[in-house]
Amino acid sequence: MYVRLFSAIWLLLCVWLAFVAWGFEAPFAYDPVGPRAYPLLLLALMGAGSLWLIFKPGLMEQQLHIPTVKRSVLCVVALLAYAVTFEPLGFILSTALAVFVLGLLFTGRLVPCIISAVLMGVLLFVLFDYLLDVPLPLGVLEAFVES
Repeated sequence: MYVRLFSAIWLLLCVWLAFVAWGFEAPFAYDPVGPRAYPLLLLALMGAGSLWLIFKPGLMEQQLHIPTVKRSVLCVVALLAYAVTFEPLGFILSTALAVFVLGLLFTGRLVPCIISAVLMGVLLFVLFDYLLDVPLPLGVLEAFVES
């Protein structure tokens, strides 16, 4: 019952956010599809998932496993921390920290989590900033990089 209630509330939130996202406009044409395509796509996928859970909750009706709930809550907290630290710390550090924490949450070993976190932060920055020309914040690392 709680899954269906949560899914219905989430579906209403997705519909409201879709109306908000429909009004997104860029002051200049930097992307052929515009700034609203990505949020609308994500909202459509979340809405479809919500509809699925409303009509066919399936295994979600079973009892919740407490360690899994704790891990899920910590995952959401890590992603919120990633969003908050994105600008001040910069893309590389905030991404590395998020990947490290999420790796540990999904039972990763310490050293591989550190290595993959550093590689993910640096390689994704190079991919987006240099190859795809998407400007990303450097945050605290801005002092070490020449413009």
